Amino acid sequence: MISIIGFTAQLFFSARVLTQWIMSEKAKRVVSPAIFWVFSIAGSYLYFVYGWLRFDFAIILGQVIAYYIYIWNLNEKGLWKKLHLIFRALVILTPPVAITLIVDDAGQFNATFFENEDIPMWMVIYGCIGQVLFTLRFIYQWLYSAKRGESILPVGFWIISLIGSGLIISYGVIRRDMVIIVGQSVGFVAYLRNIILIKKSGQRN
Repeated sequence: MISIIGFTAQLFFSARVLTQWIMSEKAKRVVSPAIFWVFSIAGSYLYFVYGWLRFDFAIILGQVIAYYIYIWNLNEKGLWKKLHLIFRALVILTPPVAITLIVDDAGQFNATFFENEDIPMWMVIYGCIGQVLFTLRFIYQWLYSAKRGESILPVGFWIISLIGSGLIISYGVIRRDMVIIVGQSVGFVAYLRNIILIKKSGQRN
């Protein structure tokens, strides 16, 4: 069941990359379609749950950083307020509730996530570095887009994606986690192709 949740999350992530890639190829320039952000929030929610069930702090950290940026982009695309109120409340409140549970039982959380014999501390640190770097692309994207008043996927976003994805794939290999390996491998080619499209189209982003 845990693997099913993880692979479902990665399906959403893969779908966002493939959809964006196809739409960009048709437009002959890199685009930031609304569906990209819909798939992002769905995948992130499930991947957060997967990380929790796998006792993988690196995954949880990566999702929390980007989570609300997905919502910002959905709002920029005019979709966020169109979603059902209950769904919006569930999406917004899940991370704070999870953090509250962590603070409430910090000792157990530390024992489970940082003193787990199956995941040595060096691996936790390595995974966190990969996840943080990979997630920084969305912070960069958010700052870049906010400055221009629209949701954009600039070239820097794809460069950071390539580097971060490479680190996460190596982390997945070390952890023997096929969910991570398969999910990241799908996007690797698309990241490179988007960089090429930006260069070919002469986009300034």
